[in-house]
Amino acid sequence: MKLSSEISAVVTGGASGLGEATARALAAEGVKVALFDLNAERGEAVAREIGGTFCLVNVTDEASVDAGFAKARAAHGQERILVNCAGTGKAGKTAGRDKETGAPTHYPVADFDQIIQINLVGTFRCIAKSAAGMLTLPMLEDGDRGAIVNTASVAATDGQMGQVAYSASKAGIVGMTLTVARDLMGEGVRVNTIMPGLFDTPLLARLPETVKAALAAQVPFPKRLGDPAEYAHLALTMITNGYFNGESVRLDGAIRMAPR
Repeated sequence: MKLSSEISAVVTGGASGLGEATARALAAEGVKVALFDLNAERGEAVAREIGGTFCLVNVTDEASVDAGFAKARAAHGQERILVNCAGTGKAGKTAGRDKETGAPTHYPVADFDQIIQINLVGTFRCIAKSAAGMLTLPMLEDGDRGAIVNTASVAATDGQMGQVAYSASKAGIVGMTLTVARDLMGEGVRVNTIMPGLFDTPLLARLPETVKAALAAQVPFPKRLGDPAEYAHLALTMITNGYFNGESVRLDGAIRMAPR
């Protein structure tokens, strides 16, 4: 798919981090970009800077997602590109002991469900609704009708202690990638997933510099945190390379996460 002003895109989680970097990269290629996010102040600011549209969207809410797509399509037309970056995490062991009393505890099932709803179900909700919209479009000269990029994590395969909910949600995204690509293969919609390692995003930005340096030192090469622009570069490659389909690709500097 060639990127141009004739193409529109939706980026979930587009107000910061990996999503913001991807939205900026798409806009730099002339693409009309709509940002889905819950951070209205930041989202509006980024949208103004890139000439895009901000949509206040909660990916766990059906009506909110529907309204977001309606607003994005009213502004830019039916999207041919969807990049799913919305996601979150909440640490906690499956079971353990209270530090003060020693009594057995377990990870709250409600918290587990919340992470699954945001990361996995939210991603699928946006995929399904965007793909259905893409099916209304004519195919481009190269045979593409649309392209979807999802965000998983190296935690999908290398989940660390305390990442049970996060790992399960990201493994689910990896697990459905090929299936969704096969579901859409007759319609000219390609689907791929990026599995980032340790990236310099707002989530890590809150950590002390000493902790960030220690994390960067774990990366075999290059010994640094990933730059969101590097994620965006791979996302654009997946979108523009017509033979890229059904893949889940690590982007991690060759790191393999230790148990803790």
